[in-house]
Amino acid sequence: MNTKSIIEADLLIQAKWIIPVRPQGVVFKDHCLAIRANKIVAICPAEEVTTSINAAEKMLLDSHALIPGLINAHGHSPMSLLRGIADDISLSEWLEDSIWPLEAKFVSEKFVRHGANLAIAEMIRSGTTCFADMYFYPEQVARSALAANIRVQLASPVLDFPTVWAQDAEEYISKATRLHDDYRHSELIHTAFGPHAPYTVSDAPLLKLSTLAEEMDIPIHMHLHETAKEVSDAVAADGRTPIARLKQLGLLSPRLVCVHSTELSDEDIAMLAEAGCHVVHCPESNLKLASGFCEVGKLSKAGINVALGTDGCASNNDLDMFSEMRTAALLAKAVAADASALPAQQALEMATINGAQALGLDAQIGSLEIGKYADIAAINLDALNSMPTFNPVSQLVYATQASQVSHVWCAGQLLLEEGEFTSLDVHAIRTDTEHWRNKIAAASQLRTQPG
Repeated sequence: MNTKSIIEADLLIQAKWIIPVRPQGVVFKDHCLAIRANKIVAICPAEEVTTSINAAEKMLLDSHALIPGLINAHGHSPMSLLRGIADDISLSEWLEDSIWPLEAKFVSEKFVRHGANLAIAEMIRSGTTCFADMYFYPEQVARSALAANIRVQLASPVLDFPTVWAQDAEEYISKATRLHDDYRHSELIHTAFGPHAPYTVSDAPLLKLSTLAEEMDIPIHMHLHETAKEVSDAVAADGRTPIARLKQLGLLSPRLVCVHSTELSDEDIAMLAEAGCHVVHCPESNLKLASGFCEVGKLSKAGINVALGTDGCASNNDLDMFSEMRTAALLAKAVAADASALPAQQALEMATINGAQALGLDAQIGSLEIGKYADIAAINLDALNSMPTFNPVSQLVYATQASQVSHVWCAGQLLLEEGEFTSLDVHAIRTDTEHWRNKIAAASQLRTQPG
């Protein structure tokens, strides 16, 4: 007598490959994944489905790979409205002469909401189901994320100087804690503190953030050692690197997410590794701004968790995590002069489970495991550029284009079906984006192409 219990599911997806990321290196061929409500409830061989799973709906994706939804571990989503506005200049010129003046003139609640809508649509279309965001009016990004049913961690910015959102560090911190209180029970909206960088935040606010982050059990997300100039200026000012300063302030811990980290000495790496800090690598933004090279191979050997992010569209200029994986893998090989420095499997992990770990969400997302949220992307590998497929992980990292993403689920909800959005109003997003293009171009007296 067969006493095996039948699993009830809302949806059963049969795919040619399922790449769960955890267990590491595993690829399931001709398997099924079952979803009930918002969680994964089963993964099993296709031939076992009829005797083990009763699903209300079934979907066959016979030329596809299922992977965890991609996690963009660092960005500034509203800056999508500034895409391409300040190209081919250095970081300091880009930030001080172009971006900050434009933000002072145009950033508002509506700007943030419309920019976030554009970014979220781009991310969903390219397989991203969770993103970390650092920008003003984060409550507007939260509204956009909830409306789209995508997951976000909002790293509310903290600076010493006034902006359109707050006047001083105390007000930034107050607004960040209020945002945390507003969304403490949300399944999709998570929070963090986002002190911009060591050169824009003084010691007293950093000390306060360290205490609050511990009390509230949330990360601290910070641009750190982004350029050689940042480090040399800090050493010239008080004889310490930014990382050494943060260590003395007590900020180096598993809560600290270090973004960019292109200028790290062996001593810096040792300090980050000892403290359990995370690094978010943004290779394409770093390359475009000539900020330097993050030595991913060296960081990984030291045991540091390295995640992957796009940065904002004003310095990338897209939010395509497939492109970011490929660039990261290729760049690491050149930087280390070692073709094995960042294998395809590790690049995929950086874009999934490593990102989840950096955000403190690895118990919930980042891999296709029973009990985790059904954050899933399906990629059609039947395109000419990804054939023949001997190793689907290799194809995903080195050959796949974002346009091959066919389906996306976040928390079990279908957001993209056969490449088409299920609920986003793309016409409205286009209209809003064109409105801001015209407004910014006119006020900035930018030269634009006809049409």
